Amino acid sequence: MPRLFGTDGVRGLANGEIITADLALGLAQAAAVVLTQGRHADENRTRGRRPRAVLARDPRVSGEFIAAAVAAGLASSGIDVLDAGVIPTPAAAFLVGDIDADFGVMVSASHNPMPDNGIKFFSFGGAKLPDLVEDRIEAALDKQHLLPTGAGVGRIRRFADAEDRYIVHLVGTLKNRLDGIHVVIDAAHGAAAGVSPEAFALAGATVTLIGAEPDGININDGVGSTHLEKLQAKVLEVGADLGIAHDGDADRCLAVDADGNVIDGDQIMAILAVSRQERGLLVDDTLVATVMSNLGLRVAMAEHGIRLIETAVGDRYVLEGLAEHGANLGGEQSGHIIFTDHATTGDGVLTGLHLAAEIARTGRTLADLASVMTVYPQVLINVAGVDRERLASDETVAAEVAAATEALGDTGRVLLRPSGTEPLVRVMVEASTESVARSTAEHLADVVRAALAL
Repeated sequence: MPRLFGTDGVRGLANGEIITADLALGLAQAAAVVLTQGRHADENRTRGRRPRAVLARDPRVSGEFIAAAVAAGLASSGIDVLDAGVIPTPAAAFLVGDIDADFGVMVSASHNPMPDNGIKFFSFGGAKLPDLVEDRIEAALDKQHLLPTGAGVGRIRRFADAEDRYIVHLVGTLKNRLDGIHVVIDAAHGAAAGVSPEAFALAGATVTLIGAEPDGININDGVGSTHLEKLQAKVLEVGADLGIAHDGDADRCLAVDADGNVIDGDQIMAILAVSRQERGLLVDDTLVATVMSNLGLRVAMAEHGIRLIETAVGDRYVLEGLAEHGANLGGEQSGHIIFTDHATTGDGVLTGLHLAAEIARTGRTLADLASVMTVYPQVLINVAGVDRERLASDETVAAEVAAATEALGDTGRVLLRPSGTEPLVRVMVEASTESVARSTAEHLADVVRAALAL
């Protein structure tokens, strides 16, 4: 049986085969067993305090019954539930640490379309769970749950000031205000529809808002970080300094400059890394990014004397890299940017605020700031119907990859990796021109199809 937890919690079609009310109830009860062990929980019991959990969700309609099932599972296990309602995923993570809760639960499918949903957990302090702990929760699904009675059952209460706490935290991380900055925010009809514009306005920015009318159905639908066209158009229409796009749960941030050009996560990391290095705020002059980051980021960081640490794809692996190397800035091309000085996970609102703050601090345009990095043309081809398990051992594929890498030299890069969830091999090529990148990627995709056909 495949592992229940993926790279970011449990995710799938809501009310389908995986994400059901029964599973939500069971996962909550299992998590109550696993995540209330350790010194912190023991100290709470000594003080006579029940364990506490923060519960939050994004606004998709299925989140209502899934969050209700999670709350029931926790309360029936003797956990007091603080229901924060609709807030971003990074807000839930922050609140776990802010109120010293034992753990947190976020009901969200992030950038996925509305019919999907998911459940992810945060440990004490607001950190994402390592694989081992997720495996323990999965194993506990079929074991005896905590079943207190009488006054031992948990209580479910509204976390009334959840948004206010988070917004104050966000604005408090800035070293300068955003006065004079006009920003367009696309909230993806998602969890940031309330907090993001309020945080920017509180920091002094002029805000124009789109994608901020969530109705439970329209999350990520033609808006947000996966659909930037409306944001680009609005930035040009109102003459804004920049646009900020979130995804459904606001752990991502992509940007648009005043000319309507997209500024992706790699470019955002380059801007912030160089700024922090110049101000002595980049720990050990180190940035952590994934193997999918553009070659241009590697070149730019080398030019500025910044060490770039590469990890596997996924923000959890970026977090592991940050911890291992003691670094304080990292992220992904998709816009998951992690500031360990201020957050325990990727935070799209936090990222947007700090990007706007850099424009305000320097007086430079976003396009000018982004020129610190040259984006190399990148072509990605998903090759379906192949045996991804044989990718690493096939000699024909290895020989062709070596030949392509040699031909590209210092002006390009080749990366082949198996999908973690589908029978796919992802072929990615970067080169000095689009035509070279595409022809190389198409050739390697043909090689993979022939060599690894099922």
